Amino acid sequence: MHVVRDLRVLLRLPDFRRLLTVRLLSQLSDGVFQVALASYVVFSPEKQTSPGSVAAVLGVLLLPYSLLGPFTGVFLDRWRRRQVLLWCNLLRAPLSCGTAALILLHVPDWLFYLSALSVTAINRFVLSGLSASLPRVVDTRQLVTANSLSPTAGTLAAAAGGGAAFVVHLFLSAGAGADAATVSLAALLYACAGLSALALGSDALGPDTAERVPRLTAAVASTGRGLLDGLRHLGERRAARRALVAMTAMRFCYGALTVMLLMLCRYAWADPADSDHGLALLGLAVGLSAAGFFLAAVVTPWATGRLGVAGWITACSAASALVLPPLGLPFEAGPMMLAAFALGITTQGAKIATDTVVQTHVEDRYRGRVFSLYDVAFNVAFVGAAAVCALLLPSDGRSSAVIIALSLVYAVVAAAMTRVSQAAPDTSETGVRP
Repeated sequence: MHVVRDLRVLLRLPDFRRLLTVRLLSQLSDGVFQVALASYVVFSPEKQTSPGSVAAVLGVLLLPYSLLGPFTGVFLDRWRRRQVLLWCNLLRAPLSCGTAALILLHVPDWLFYLSALSVTAINRFVLSGLSASLPRVVDTRQLVTANSLSPTAGTLAAAAGGGAAFVVHLFLSAGAGADAATVSLAALLYACAGLSALALGSDALGPDTAERVPRLTAAVASTGRGLLDGLRHLGERRAARRALVAMTAMRFCYGALTVMLLMLCRYAWADPADSDHGLALLGLAVGLSAAGFFLAAVVTPWATGRLGVAGWITACSAASALVLPPLGLPFEAGPMMLAAFALGITTQGAKIATDTVVQTHVEDRYRGRVFSLYDVAFNVAFVGAAAVCALLLPSDGRSSAVIIALSLVYAVVAAAMTRVSQAAPDTSETGVRP
């Protein structure tokens, strides 16, 4: 298969392998930490969870990214990205230990959320840095394949981390002790992720700028100007702009379905008093979605070669619109698990294509800022979806209106991207078929 051959070529590149190792360890740690948070907030036996409380948690943990996100891009275009990957991961280790201690102390929720936020907020620097660094370790012709392997492998690593967290909960009684132990495991893995970055040269990941480490005050003062420059540059890259808008809409749908799935696992498919059963169902859904991500990584290079990048995004959104109603409307565990697998394929397939468009059409000196804006759009869409679900979803997560509305959003994205794929190519495009 061409995909296997291309992957072998990529894995022969030393810096690509090293960057991939950093990603795998970082996102493995994220998976452990995120499942620990979900267990403590959503599946704790002593807590009563509602769609509104899930939306509030997501707002606390994700909305600050919208404030921090733009700063990450400005810094990533100034700081050595290898150092960002090193120190951000190392910093998350002691912060995770602090979060584990707070779980054991049964502190007020606001203090726990603040501590968890200190860990997850740093993730903006790590993920944006990984995406902005990828074109430094592969050439333009290999970007589609690299985007198929690297982010998807990271997502699979996060799923594996979630699986490791579930295993911890299998051997420990449900409660604060199991959650604290899981967060401590994440802390150990964060330290390993940071140390793995030392295998890369300090200048291997860029950026190309003479002023590599500006003073903090100068960097903060230039943030506004840098963001405007990044937005202006993105506005000149029509293909990248359109792909980002489409992917943001698909992210909104995925966020709404995530909240629905959480509520179904907690109250509809398991005894509310049996939090372990609900958590196991969530773990199965995560695993099936990860399998879909893997399949998307295999299929996307082939699909974009035949349909073009815009055509593949169109196909992914159209397929999502078609499969969601028959699989989602029964609100049964079996069909919904199949939907998790199918939407894993379509969501990750569109994400790989979008990443490739942005990386190919955005100049290196703007790439960090644009990927930070990309992350902001993702987080706002996800939290916005949770807020909508808080208003529309019943406590058990069953809502036919929400399923139908999300299917229509997918259909609108497909129709819009069909027009893009039929339009004349963007003159700023290079390296990929539109």
